[in-house]
Amino acid sequence: MIDLRSDTVTKPTPEMLAAMMSASVGDDVFNEDPSINGLQEKAATLFGMEAALFCPSGTMTNQIAISTHVGALEEIIVEKESHIYQYEGGGIFHNSRASVKLVDGINGKMTAKQVLSSINPDDIHKPITRLVSLENTTNRGGGNTYTHQELKDIKQVVKENNLLLHLDGARVFNAIIEEDYTASDLGNIFDSISICLSKGLGCPVGSLLLGSKDFINKAKRIRKVFGGGMRQAGFLAQAGTYALDHHIERLSLDHTLAKNFELTLSKFDFIERVVPVRTNIVIFHLKETISPKEFLEFLKSHGILAVHFGEQAIRFVTHLDLQEDCLARIEEVLNQFS
Repeated sequence: MIDLRSDTVTKPTPEMLAAMMSASVGDDVFNEDPSINGLQEKAATLFGMEAALFCPSGTMTNQIAISTHVGALEEIIVEKESHIYQYEGGGIFHNSRASVKLVDGINGKMTAKQVLSSINPDDIHKPITRLVSLENTTNRGGGNTYTHQELKDIKQVVKENNLLLHLDGARVFNAIIEEDYTASDLGNIFDSISICLSKGLGCPVGSLLLGSKDFINKAKRIRKVFGGGMRQAGFLAQAGTYALDHHIERLSLDHTLAKNFELTLSKFDFIERVVPVRTNIVIFHLKETISPKEFLEFLKSHGILAVHFGEQAIRFVTHLDLQEDCLARIEEVLNQFS
């Protein structure tokens, strides 16, 4: 089976499993798990931030960040296709009682000008603008990335208006591999960063929230309320440490494969267009005469899994579990589709 549904479907490599089984563990609620403490310190240092918090999922790290930064009668500026709005179950409203200002960006990205125009005036009829949240890379935007200058321009708007800036960095290492900045560059721009370990980095479970010591202390209280206080979770954290040491640079292989998919898919006349590929996400649109459901069923019958991404769109995601010959096999199957 060739599974292109997401980079979350990966299994730990034998080397990662060996690292997990050798983890030293303790009770993390008492701050006594050395593997979790080590991972948190490693990630914070990597991004040049003061502290980090290990959590089960990226949704939890995002929602903890939002709940820490924003409250009732306040508002968050987000791009309309962002994960925190589209795929986190209405958590912004449920957890923080905050309002949302949706921005119609391009391929999941907002500009500094759009952020500026979305800030509410000091008016009792409107919620108080408090937070800007960016997604990098953009999931529904086809793995698009922000440049360093774009991020600095948005940061300037945020700073001048006394706002806070959060990064949903579920696939941030994919962005770092492609762009002209480092993890520490991002740590200098954002007030909080969420990074996911179970996507491109190939861990079975886990995400990290990064920020100042004061922010993380507050975030830890919210994690507890969310039920995210884990015990001997160092076995999971050790996978994260292994991934940060061994799985970042190899992301370029996933990007190369995705760009090869783009070239291959562009050859077929039943595909209307392919969204320009930047990282490891490939989104393509079938012609109106093609049923996405029937197309996916055809792929599945030939041992290929993908996802419907709305209307005529289909998404492929490349990852470390794909074999080198998968592209040739998929091209062979697509040649049979009619």
